[in-house]
Amino acid sequence: MQDDAIEIHAAPAFLPGQKVRARRHIKNDGTFFGRPPGERLVHKGEAGYVRDIGTFLQRYYIYAVEFVASGRVVGMRFHELEALPGEETGQ
Repeated sequence: MQDDAIEIHAAPAFLPGQKVRARRHIKNDGTFFGRPPGERLVHKGEAGYVRDIGTFLQRYYIYAVEFVASGRVVGMRFHELEALPGEETGQ
């Protein structure tokens, strides 16, 4: 999916309860309360579960992913996640 595409015109790529994996390291962009900006929140390859789906700028889906190992719930975009093998996607 192109970054300039309006994601919310299609169904979400992932569904609540679905197990996913981070495609890259995710650092705090300043929106994760209680942790300093720039701190790594999620490691590449870390697995978690989609808890909820929200939107940003009426354009993008934001997936609230609970990473059980770290105990964090982090908002992530579609291109930062991948479904684990055998997991169904919303598309």
